[in-house]
Amino acid sequence: MSDFRQRALDYHAKPTPGKIRVELSKPAESVDDLALAYSPGVAEPCREIAEDPNAAYTYTGKGNMVAVISNGTAILGLGNLGPLASKPVMEGKALLFKRFAGLDSIDIEVKHRTTEEFINTVANIADTFGGINLEDIKAPECFEIEQELIKRCKIPVFHDDQHGTAIVTAAGMLNALEIQGKEIGDAKIVCMGAGAAAVACMELLIKCGAQRERIYMLDRKGVIHTRRDDLTPHKMLFANNTDKRTLEDVMEGADIFVGVSGPDLLHPEALELMAPNPIVFACSNPDPEIKPEVALATRSDLIMATGRSDYPNQVNNVLCFPFIFRGALDVRATAINDEMKVAAVEALRSVSKEPVPESVLKASNVDSLTFGKDYIIPKPMDPRLCGRIARAVAQAAIDSGVARLEDIPDYQ
Repeated sequence: MSDFRQRALDYHAKPTPGKIRVELSKPAESVDDLALAYSPGVAEPCREIAEDPNAAYTYTGKGNMVAVISNGTAILGLGNLGPLASKPVMEGKALLFKRFAGLDSIDIEVKHRTTEEFINTVANIADTFGGINLEDIKAPECFEIEQELIKRCKIPVFHDDQHGTAIVTAAGMLNALEIQGKEIGDAKIVCMGAGAAAVACMELLIKCGAQRERIYMLDRKGVIHTRRDDLTPHKMLFANNTDKRTLEDVMEGADIFVGVSGPDLLHPEALELMAPNPIVFACSNPDPEIKPEVALATRSDLIMATGRSDYPNQVNNVLCFPFIFRGALDVRATAINDEMKVAAVEALRSVSKEPVPESVLKASNVDSLTFGKDYIIPKPMDPRLCGRIARAVAQAAIDSGVARLEDIPDYQ
């Protein structure tokens, strides 16, 4: 057993199994405390909530609580291991909500036979929470699940594998384009992978100015084009009217490569075909589509990002999802819409251009970080992220009409 594997197992097992626990927020030391906390005192907020459901935000923890919900059908890069095997990941997500945004979070793993059964289960418990973070649910079911739950729930529902990945990718991509002297509307984009994250990334890039007809998406069968008869509705959105069929065909003159597929699928020969000053986001985890050292040896004019923490420019969802929920819950948003996602993109990319606090340098084990090819997106430990992104998301919720409160907290 490797040393790291044993350390990971020990971390989860000792001294107490798991990564999260419930702690009390009110005193419970005296008979009077218990009379207020439970019977008979608890009857008073019950009556208030029965009369006005919004009173649940005043008298319970609903407004600061996120449910992290999965069926375990797409766990990290491990595949369909089932609901219970996803629990360590969901507890980890809850840990991140608490650590980075001060949000209470509980994981829920759902067994079901049909997609409708999963949707019904989540919809029926949704009012318990202030928001729902869907996680590790495979495509194409994840699209239907999220869309239906957004319709049926009165609280924000957010599939982080789709939209969290897309927001961080878009922020880093816009900064990389700026450094490389390119405009997103002119860029030729190759996307290797056609699952939930790929579709969400491309849709958000389009909202940020990319041209759909200049995007070439590939799945296991090659380029997604209009003459294929095996495409799901979400792949059809990216069916290009082209005679190009292979990765090499579409990489000719490409400005951007986004990989959300599998390890070592981008060969140096294909990278050499890209336009001058290319951008490569090789986000397959733990092994990227091309190793950074191979890519940089092939193209010295390259900007490179991966999903790994041991290379510069890590595309890491923790850079946005805790703070998006923080802002959404603080103004009691009923949804997380496109305006809020784009606001998160702009807030995230702006932090990269400012001087980096000493605490971030220390946590990152580096002497300096300056906006440029090796620093296009902030580090996860940056304390500015919560306030900056939460404020932008909250304001976008108010401006777009999905907020039920209009007072934004004074984030520190």
